[in-house]
Amino acid sequence: MLSERFEDSRPLDQAGWSEVQRVAHELLPLAAADLRYCSPAPRSRATGEGLGYAPLVQLALRDCDMGRWRGLTLGEAMAREPEAVDAWLADPRSASHGGESLLDFIGRVGNWLDTRPAEDGCRVVAVAEPSVIRAALVYALKAPPATYWNIDVRSLSTIGVAGRPGRWSLRLESVSAQPLRA
Repeated sequence: MLSERFEDSRPLDQAGWSEVQRVAHELLPLAAADLRYCSPAPRSRATGEGLGYAPLVQLALRDCDMGRWRGLTLGEAMAREPEAVDAWLADPRSASHGGESLLDFIGRVGNWLDTRPAEDGCRVVAVAEPSVIRAALVYALKAPPATYWNIDVRSLSTIGVAGRPGRWSLRLESVSAQPLRA
């Protein structure tokens, strides 16, 4: 997490495109979802399009508003404002960077999750930054906000939640045992 940039708005680079193409066949079945969304971040939009999802942009799925730390890494923010970073990491209500608190961010993403259709069998897919997925998991599992810092979400991984507002469950799917092709 030290090398991740807060609210990183860089486009998908060539390495990212290559990775999307490499796993596209595995993620193609998700394009059959009833509703397909993505965050407004350029990389998420490009990934969703590259996977053939034709996703709708959802502002609620944007990264946490990091105020004056936007574009910085955690290490850079720590070098500039160590006390503010300590306060932000220790207190989920802190917005010492002038943006959105962790608690507000988790709530925003959770509110979006709770407004998705809950009809039986309705499948939804969302392409978003790892931070957004971590926030959704903390919300869905009703975990303490500090849990956010202990969830590792890798690019192009899939995480599932099932249920309805107020009653979400984490769903781990098995992955096909197909060998990787070089």
